[in-house]
Amino acid sequence: MSIAGKGDAVKVHYTGRLLNGTVFDSSEGRSPLGFTLGDGNMIKGFDAAVYGMAVGDQKSVTIPCIEAYGEKREDMMLDIPMNQVPPSIKPEVGMELSLQNQMGQPVPVKVVYVDEEKITLDANHQLAGEDLIFDITLVAIG
Repeated sequence: MSIAGKGDAVKVHYTGRLLNGTVFDSSEGRSPLGFTLGDGNMIKGFDAAVYGMAVGDQKSVTIPCIEAYGEKREDMMLDIPMNQVPPSIKPEVGMELSLQNQMGQPVPVKVVYVDEEKITLDANHQLAGEDLIFDITLVAIG
């Protein structure tokens, strides 16, 4: 029986939940998620959870935020003067927008505060600061 290890291409089915039980993502009804163990494309805790699993194994793991999307960072909160907001945008709290980083790549942000003088954008990942629970089933290795 093959055991998943570093460098293996694997496929998993998963359901991700917050500690309060809210499901934030799932592969249910879709193809399994494929990735290579240890290549850095998955959050650290998810990648680590799949190590040592055999095809057909199921597990539930709680991943602390530091091994998921990290703590919420204050330096990812951006105050933008209202006179720099394009006139076509009418910002409201909860609105999701996209900025561009220095390399021209889109960065999703959420409006968290609005007044007459400024808006505050949160550029943290939406799951930053959250401990996550994943139910994982390994469906293929290789």
